[in-house]
Amino acid sequence: MNIHEYQGKALLKSFGAPVAEGVPVFKADEAEAAAKALPGPLYVVKSQIHAGGRGKGKFTELGPDAKGGVRLAKSVADVVANANEMLGNTLVTKQTGPAGKQVNRLYIEDGADIERELYLSILVDRSVGRIAFVVSTEGGMDIEAVAHDTPEKIITVAIDPEKGVTAADLKALNGALKLDGDAAKDGDTLFPILYKAFVEKDMSLLEVNPLIVMKNGRLRVLDAKVSFDNNALFRHPDVLELRDTTEEDEKEIEASKYDLAYVALDGNIGCMVNGAGLAMATMDIIKLYGAEPANFLDVGGGASKEKVTAAFKIITRDPAVKGILINIFGGIMKCDIIAEGVIAAVKEVGLEVPLVVRLEGTNAELGKKIINDSGLNVVSADDLDDAAKKIVAAVKG
Repeated sequence: MNIHEYQGKALLKSFGAPVAEGVPVFKADEAEAAAKALPGPLYVVKSQIHAGGRGKGKFTELGPDAKGGVRLAKSVADVVANANEMLGNTLVTKQTGPAGKQVNRLYIEDGADIERELYLSILVDRSVGRIAFVVSTEGGMDIEAVAHDTPEKIITVAIDPEKGVTAADLKALNGALKLDGDAAKDGDTLFPILYKAFVEKDMSLLEVNPLIVMKNGRLRVLDAKVSFDNNALFRHPDVLELRDTTEEDEKEIEASKYDLAYVALDGNIGCMVNGAGLAMATMDIIKLYGAEPANFLDVGGGASKEKVTAAFKIITRDPAVKGILINIFGGIMKCDIIAEGVIAAVKEVGLEVPLVVRLEGTNAELGKKIINDSGLNVVSADDLDDAAKKIVAAVKG
């Protein structure tokens, strides 16, 4: 689960991290009071969407010469003018896709005198099985571009879970970021705070880009991108309250009600699979044969008929879907349960696109018989390769 920048900063501030004063704004007529509540005279007006690249983004309704989604303002009047222009309009960034996201919230923040911009993130480094800091002196830039062009400028420091952030880790981080004096002292305090927040709140990603050294030599968290492990949210009702469903795909919201692992994609072949690994393989083979998956959907190992029915409905509600591939390898999941769920869903919502089904494993023959006896226009497949070829051919006509 993702949260907005202002929510992430409030969370980090509660752990003791240095952040600027700021006020979230939901309506344009709140902007003046928000700005007046801050020290000024420099303000930053920030669009709050769940996507990066806001500063370089463009508002589709405002023309090619309009400023981006993060703007400096030198007066209260300037803050108000920017708020009126930004709220309710669609911001397109590299991470939103061409459709963009409507800006429904702003964050009015006190400006900062920036000396240097740094990059810092904390994530789970699966290569070493530990939480790790990833830092670079090249903050404020696309970290992907830095990784591609100058990978030597990105330093990873893995943290021993039994020891936490040690003095040696602090020395390594300060050295990697070229911090000294007050900035290094601030780093000695800040890095353990960020690690503590990451662990205690079950985060999957904490990205600060940029982390700044101000002209007075002190550190400040200037941005905060925070994602949480969905599987741990039951432990954090306070975090769950921060969820903004307007930033999420409606199909993903519906899937979460049934505990389905669903991610919307840009293709036109809907996929229903059991098991994350098999789902990834299914998407890969669809791409291999020249098409694109419309979703990742893992119904899990112990799905009920009702859960399968819900999954099928979610796929068919996507207008981009021109064909559906069901790929089930029955272990705990029984193929006849899948078959019954699919038939129930088709009877309720209809079937207007090609459907290819590959069933293998527990009760596979029974599942195939249920589908064959249903009278549905379903194409059966012998294996995954055969299934992918058939659905791609059907979609391409």
